[in-house]
Amino acid sequence: MQRTQPIKPRTTIALMLLVSALGLPNIASALLKVDPAKSTVSAVFKQMNVPVEAKFRKFTAKIDFNPAKPETSKATVEIDTNSFDLGDQEMNREALKKEWFNAAQYPKASFVSSGMKSSAPGKLEVSGKLTIKGKSANVSFPLTIKKEGGHQIFEGALPIKRLTYNIGEGEWSDTSMVADEVIIKFRVIAAE
Repeated sequence: MQRTQPIKPRTTIALMLLVSALGLPNIASALLKVDPAKSTVSAVFKQMNVPVEAKFRKFTAKIDFNPAKPETSKATVEIDTNSFDLGDQEMNREALKKEWFNAAQYPKASFVSSGMKSSAPGKLEVSGKLTIKGKSANVSFPLTIKKEGGHQIFEGALPIKRLTYNIGEGEWSDTSMVADEVIIKFRVIAAE
């Protein structure tokens, strides 16, 4: 039987410090609790050259944010396409049809971050993959972060082209009726 050497106290302390040091980045990062009642996601576009803003009434966001090392932060957002609200029930039903969101087949749109980097105090440049109606594209956008009380507020606007995601197929691909440019605006409020 082989005898093992007891671990010396100095070695034990060094191992504890190493384990603590390796765990620090995880401690500084925090999964935030998003307040859906105070948070908003909307789409702004022009229909016949008239600005329209429609809200998504249901979405979830998971934000793992490290203010000291934003490059280690991550975010995932899922939007319920059935919750798209133009303020008119008939228009809402139309938007859920196959030509637009095809919500029966694609009930969720999603964004998954792949990188975040600081661009100025309180500002990040975020990149990731946006998936709508089964089509994915790499996107990037500026994000503003501010702290109020025990909350982090994340605000931004992501410009997209709706035809990239086949939103508005067939006769609706005519951009003189509904512009190709859409801005997804969001304000997410989360507690630490």
